[in-house]
Amino acid sequence: MLRKFTIHTSKRDEFIEVTSQFQKFITETGIEEGAAVIYCPHTTAGITINENADPDVKTDMISRFDEVFPWEHKHDLHIEGNTAAHMKASTVGSSQHVIITEGELLLGTWQGIYFCEFDGPRTRTFYVKILNL
Repeated sequence: MLRKFTIHTSKRDEFIEVTSQFQKFITETGIEEGAAVIYCPHTTAGITINENADPDVKTDMISRFDEVFPWEHKHDLHIEGNTAAHMKASTVGSSQHVIITEGELLLGTWQGIYFCEFDGPRTRTFYVKILNL
């Protein structure tokens, strides 16, 4: 089973939690045991699993990404001027795998799944593929 999701980002750099959308899809499928892949088909956005209890974690991560990959760098050649977004997305990665057990995503107490925008605002998509094992 595959589902396409559309998401609207509002900032250049933004982490949007999508855990509840992901879990809702799992529940709708009726899958009790298996795995799922969440995939982002964009070169300037990605998917991560990280803490969802303290919103400062997202803020700190974005700040640190900006330190490591500044938006403007004198050696960047990419004509679109968004090399930093490509670097951030490559660092985060384009997908995550999550175990499904008893119909629930198997995540740690403080974990959430995030769509990571690095070149917004934009309308983006991501996919969830259920692997019924």
